[in-house]
Amino acid sequence: MKHLILYGFLFFAVGVFAQEKDKFLPKGNTEFAEKKYVDAEADYRISQSKTPKFAVSSYNLGNSIYRQNVASEAKYPYLKAIESAKTRPQKHKAFHNLGNVFMKEKKYTEAVEAYKNALRNNPDDEQTRYNFALAKKMLKDNPPPPPKKDDKKKDDKKDKKDDKKDQDKKDQDKKDQDKKDDKKDGDKDKKDDKPKDDKGQGQPKPQPGDIPKERLQNLLDAVNNEEKKVQDKVNAKKVKGRPVKTEKDW
Repeated sequence: MKHLILYGFLFFAVGVFAQEKDKFLPKGNTEFAEKKYVDAEADYRISQSKTPKFAVSSYNLGNSIYRQNVASEAKYPYLKAIESAKTRPQKHKAFHNLGNVFMKEKKYTEAVEAYKNALRNNPDDEQTRYNFALAKKMLKDNPPPPPKKDDKKKDDKKDKKDDKKDQDKKDQDKKDQDKKDDKKDGDKDKKDDKPKDDKGQGQPKPQPGDIPKERLQNLLDAVNNEEKKVQDKVNAKKVKGRPVKTEKDW
């Protein structure tokens, strides 16, 4: 596992992705080179929001997250980069790094597929070929457990029971709906207005790619620092543009 090679960001950074209009991408690249991965992540996220159709920001964002040892979260930017990639070299590198994420997660089946797709886009890359062979070996040594026959029979019986329950529920729902149709609309409004308890009901579930609270605060701090620098520059220009007094006030 320690021999897995993560492709860097430089390949994508040299492409023509309207960098003249996107100052956050080159700034993020500089911070990445200086190992300021949190700051780089913040700039890449801003760049990604400004140029969502370009693979470069998503790919670099994935690398900055991967370097912070939260590889599982990096898979989402890599998938976005694969979706947006226009060239085979871009897809090759994104698939390669996605395979590294799956290897860290010990999802060897997915890792084999990712490296295979990487090789389809660049069959001559020895690093990907090595990782592909390693993933296949790990999958062979750690095969996924096959489904048991008894479990299959239980699943079949369960499916039949579930089908019967579903039909019974549909019949009951129809009866209940007939009764509800006779009630006034006000009854429904009162029911909808009932407050929910404080046990977490009604709260949205975490979605894939959500940022942990601690890292989110770090990102917000980085973004706020960037906004402060911009405001300081604006204020400095205003001061510089003021007329100079030639006489003292008495």
